[in-house]
Amino acid sequence: MSRELLVVQRARKSFQTGKTKPLEYRIHQLKNLRRFISERQGDITEAVRRDLGKSENGTQLFETLGLEGEINLALEKLSEWAAPRMVEKNLLTISDEVYVQPEPLGVVLIIGAWNYPWAITLQPLVGAIAAGNAAVIKPSEVSSHSAKVMEELLPLYLDKDLYPVVTGGVSETQELLKQRFDHIFYTGGSAVGKIVMAAASCHLTPVTLELGGKSPCYIDKNCDIRVACRRITWGKFVNCGQTCIAPDFILCEPSVQSQVVEEIQKCIKEFYTDNPETFEDYGRIINQRHFKRLMALMEGSTVAVGGASDESQCYIAPTVLKDVTGDSKVMKEEIFGPLLPIITVSGVDEAIRFINEREKPLVIYVFSQDNKLIKRVIAETSSGALLANDCLVHFTVSALPFGGVGNSGMGCYHGRYGFDQLSHLRSCLIKQLKMEGVNSMRYPPHSAKKLGWARFFMLKQVNVCRLRRMALLATMAGLAAFLVKYLAIFVLDSTL
Repeated sequence: MSRELLVVQRARKSFQTGKTKPLEYRIHQLKNLRRFISERQGDITEAVRRDLGKSENGTQLFETLGLEGEINLALEKLSEWAAPRMVEKNLLTISDEVYVQPEPLGVVLIIGAWNYPWAITLQPLVGAIAAGNAAVIKPSEVSSHSAKVMEELLPLYLDKDLYPVVTGGVSETQELLKQRFDHIFYTGGSAVGKIVMAAASCHLTPVTLELGGKSPCYIDKNCDIRVACRRITWGKFVNCGQTCIAPDFILCEPSVQSQVVEEIQKCIKEFYTDNPETFEDYGRIINQRHFKRLMALMEGSTVAVGGASDESQCYIAPTVLKDVTGDSKVMKEEIFGPLLPIITVSGVDEAIRFINEREKPLVIYVFSQDNKLIKRVIAETSSGALLANDCLVHFTVSALPFGGVGNSGMGCYHGRYGFDQLSHLRSCLIKQLKMEGVNSMRYPPHSAKKLGWARFFMLKQVNVCRLRRMALLATMAGLAAFLVKYLAIFVLDSTL
């Protein structure tokens, strides 16, 4: 038996004992996960520094703070999320107990990504634990230092049978994908996403695919270009551009292109100094393979800002490219690095056409002071999310589902959406063995009269909560009327 098979079998056997069902157990594991993040912050920071050249502040801001927020939210809301959810009834079931009961799926496989090796791997784990599942955690082998720390230290805090960490490369991941899981949660590129989905189909396993794509950023010529470029610069070059929701390219009119270049150049200097290579908050490309891929993408485009590089350090400066078209090499794949192409369009009409002619992106960014223009882009395009007048920050809102559509992914998570994604929402109806006369309309022979009554009872929806409110109001009104009448009699008797 392979190591991966044994791990999955052990996780399933442990899950089948029912130990994850009680909310108290889930809460205990979530608190342990939070304690792991707090107590091992130094180990996490050092691992991310060695993987991506990220600073301590950068690691806390983009890796662990969001994780702590997700855990705290799950701890606060778990009893509400896991409770039976009442639903509307029809007249045929008005006296019955009808509700949706969230229940654990079973054993979940979480395949993490290397660009944010802690946040992207452990945030789905929060949802898996909260929903009462077992989870096999597969960190990316590309961020090898983070994977090693996760493998060594996480089992000291979480149940090692229910939440094992499996490290390794392609062969280990392939072996895991041969096993039967109850859900697979994958974050990465669309090419591997197709492989994951194909493997899952062998067991009819549902999948959540958090992919990427070329997220466009349209700048309206009438907006505050300075502010727009400041926010775009931050969103693009965070983590050295290795962010799935980073603006991939800019669309703007030719009349403002030079101003956009100038303002971004100023912001790069402000954020990363004259020499980003020596600035501690500007990271590195994950490895030389990706370094060479990014350098090749620049071929055929004009460098307007930046362009400096050092292969030995996997360093590429924040770079802006101009004279880019839809057929340029840099537009053939998701960039996932510190290269920002600018494509000129005649206006919002052409921008919308340009976006719609390509795969649906993970996010569309729009910078404009015109709400009608923003609403038009929302109405006439499709993407996992749309963010106007800022970058990345929608990821921090747990009340918003995070996920893609089409080529940028399927399924979503964050907050309650993560809990629901990794739960089975089970339909439950409990009927009493009474009132058989009412039920008789369902049974054959079916007369026209029976069919008429069935249509009335089955198609008439009843909002039970509304009926309860109406009954309460009626009771209060009756009580008020009684009190008024009683007071009137009391006052009349007193005057007499």
